Amino acid sequence: MIRIVIAEDQRMLLGALGALLDLEDGMEVAGKAGNGEEACKLVRELKPDICLMDIEMPVKDGLTAAEELADEPCKIIILTTFARPGYFDRARKAGVSGYLLKDSPSEDLAEAMRKIIDGQRIFSPELVDLAYTEQNPLTERERQVIKLMAEGKNTKDISKELYITPGTVRNYVSVILDKLEVSNRIEAISRFKERGWFK
Repeated sequence: MIRIVIAEDQRMLLGALGALLDLEDGMEVAGKAGNGEEACKLVRELKPDICLMDIEMPVKDGLTAAEELADEPCKIIILTTFARPGYFDRARKAGVSGYLLKDSPSEDLAEAMRKIIDGQRIFSPELVDLAYTEQNPLTERERQVIKLMAEGKNTKDISKELYITPGTVRNYVSVILDKLEVSNRIEAISRFKERGWFK
């Protein structure tokens, strides 16, 4: 019997997914969590074989939870609507066993779970294609600058935090806008977030 914990913040989807998996031969939903914090707690308490994890959840997101559960014997499968290369890259680094999109048919999900229990790693083909076509174009320093911008810091704050002159900060910002093909800071932050590149 494959025992499963599902982590999903949308109640209706959580219920539907649980009901579908309970209908599968040899599968049992052992627990349901509404956020990443609850998922970590349930995985440690119930010792399931698999944890199906959404990404964007309150309290603690699915990728952070997956990173925290990396040493647990439970196999983590990310199940999400977000085909973002940054998310996929982070999930792979966390050692997840699968990364599947929610629009996959339920029988595909059940089959993927059985393969994962047998030791395979399953990733949606769309994600693999995306991961290789859309790499983060920013350097480490440019990433530090955009992260501080996203925290609401202005040029002066960023220059103090990174020990560089305000003029250098402005240079970094114009390079960031150019690389992300946007016209202002707000668009840059939005584009960077859309791609899943914030760590």
